[in-house]
Amino acid sequence: MRKLLILGGGYGGLRVIQKLLSSKNMTETDITLIEKEPYHSLKTEFYALAAGTVADTHLRMSFPNDVRLELKFETVTDIDLEKNAVNLSNGESQEYDDLVIALGCEDKYHNVPGAPENTLSIQSMRKARTTYHKLQNVGANGTVAIVGGGLSGVELASELRESRPDLNIKMFDRGQNILSMFPEKLYNYVTEWLVDHDIEIINKANITKVEPNVLYNHDEPAAADAIIWTAGIQANEVVRDLETDKDKMGRVKITKYYEIPGFKNAYVIGDCASVDHAPSAQLAEAQAEQLVSILTKKWTGEELPEELPKIKLKGVLGSLGKKHGFGLMGEKALTGRVPRVLKSGVLWMYKHHTGY
Repeated sequence: MRKLLILGGGYGGLRVIQKLLSSKNMTETDITLIEKEPYHSLKTEFYALAAGTVADTHLRMSFPNDVRLELKFETVTDIDLEKNAVNLSNGESQEYDDLVIALGCEDKYHNVPGAPENTLSIQSMRKARTTYHKLQNVGANGTVAIVGGGLSGVELASELRESRPDLNIKMFDRGQNILSMFPEKLYNYVTEWLVDHDIEIINKANITKVEPNVLYNHDEPAAADAIIWTAGIQANEVVRDLETDKDKMGRVKITKYYEIPGFKNAYVIGDCASVDHAPSAQLAEAQAEQLVSILTKKWTGEELPEELPKIKLKGVLGSLGKKHGFGLMGEKALTGRVPRVLKSGVLWMYKHHTGY
């Protein structure tokens, strides 16, 4: 039997499993998933868990129950591409014929002293839970600082405003405006919403150091009862440690077939793969579907296509609390209730129609 090893049960890893198990060509192959948590997590909604507006039970999904799938809930410590083996924190070593690396991303602290130790995170379910408990223990009229004015920071700030109207929320962003990757219409709309809801935005920030309950903006101290970091991501540490070409985010530079150059049985998708698109759940799923097509052709002896179809992403949707939102669908900018309803619908569809 062929051994397929999948590292990571996030959006990309889960989609590979779903597509393979539903394929008629899924024969002579055993799939093993290595994932540190005993469930799939809806990572795009961790901001709501941290803010306390959603219970974590609403953000968990079971993995498929199938005799062809073995689940190992362990942490990957390193990958030996030369020996076709993956080492785990429990001391075990897992060999493979084909490997899919979909380990996701971690916070990137940009070498800011004290940031890893003294800030909270929403990059994992466990970290989002920790952030929730810390935020709920902040006293009345306390101050919460959010470092980073991208999508995660904005959604967290707006959700936290609904959860804790008493808090003083400050957002520190290094750009001239928040959501710099979006069109002017959108970031102006979101900025106005945040200001109208008494969220202070500090633009052109430069966080130079973080101490317990104090962050330094241009070396000037700013006290806070909680500091949350949403200012950048990088590939999982295990991937960053691989001896192969990577980009500045630690993502592996891959071939057009998602292979690690020099290793035709090792594939990388999602936040660990260096591609032109910005990391997203939607992109990870699209890459997973292309990879399943590649694996299927490889296993059945078919030639791979000269070029893979270009991935077309449907757009980006963001929330401003439970009633308002913003988004970009193609070239069309959306604001108000419609994008929030659309986002809720997409989430519902994902939870109840996962394709398996």
